[in-house]
Amino acid sequence: MSGVIFDPETKKWELEEIEKRASSAGFWEDQTEAQKVMKRKSLLESALSTFEKLKGLVFDSEILLNLAEEESSTETAMEAQSKASEALSAINDIEVKRMLGEENDRLNAIVSIHPGAGGTEAQDWADMLLRMYLRWAERRGYKTDIVDYLAGEEAGVKSVTLTVTGEYAYGYLRAEVGVHRLVRISPFDAAKRRHTSFASVFVYPEIEEDIKVEINDADLRVDTYRSSGAGGQHVNKTDSAVRITHSPTGIVVACQNERSQHKNRAMAMKILKARIYALRKREEEEKMSALHEKKDIAWGSQIRSYVLQPYRLVKDHRTGVEVGNVNEVLDGGIDGFIEAYLVKGA
Repeated sequence: MSGVIFDPETKKWELEEIEKRASSAGFWEDQTEAQKVMKRKSLLESALSTFEKLKGLVFDSEILLNLAEEESSTETAMEAQSKASEALSAINDIEVKRMLGEENDRLNAIVSIHPGAGGTEAQDWADMLLRMYLRWAERRGYKTDIVDYLAGEEAGVKSVTLTVTGEYAYGYLRAEVGVHRLVRISPFDAAKRRHTSFASVFVYPEIEEDIKVEINDADLRVDTYRSSGAGGQHVNKTDSAVRITHSPTGIVVACQNERSQHKNRAMAMKILKARIYALRKREEEEKMSALHEKKDIAWGSQIRSYVLQPYRLVKDHRTGVEVGNVNEVLDGGIDGFIEAYLVKGA
């Protein structure tokens, strides 16, 4: 790593200029531009806060280390080591965010999970992946919202779509795009045989309001139906769920989490715009084709394998990263895989 990565004085100067601009008369007359400026302000404040925290940790660890040497104190030395470990962790976080430099990395994410070959087994596996991403988002302080959930006939899900709201949500989660493979003793097999299941994960950036995606109303088919998910009697007894089909691309999106048909349609349109935007970006940029390349959800196309039997191991086939604590991974501990993917692509 070479060159200046972070210049705090320059960032502080830019923040001061933004604050002056935000306090000027007529700033909010152009809402779109004002929101862009305020978003930049928030990013600068976050970066400067992280830098100040890191500087404080380094200073504290140095003071404690000197004190430990003077007093020959093991306890103080351990405290210094703890502060140094925190500093290294903060540095790693900064380095990862530095690699999140693509156009849409800072945006919220839309995640869709679909079971592949394997029947009920695969549907249950898709549900396990849903839980894994929900727990990962919870660990990072991100907000999640399941906007469409189609339950499996016996267990699991036939398909599920959720939004993940938080800074860099898309940048992190784009590392999860692909087929995920599970090997385990089937809980649905009376003979207790080993089964292999597959599920695919697709991730799209939730595009901002100022990004224009032209959609002709004549190209849309809108269907309403009764929700099959949770939400109380009102959701299940009225045609509040919405499904939109975009004829030119064949993209189909659905939303059923709101009691209001109007709100479900608005969310479905937001997801549709995100998917069309991603499709057009893929067509324009060859590098996006590898990210969203359509593959069979089956053997040979997986990006990661989760083995519960005959041994326990999670392996990412793109980076070679392996983790033996499968339970920790399925409980949302996937940052190691994500970071290795980002480093490899940097």
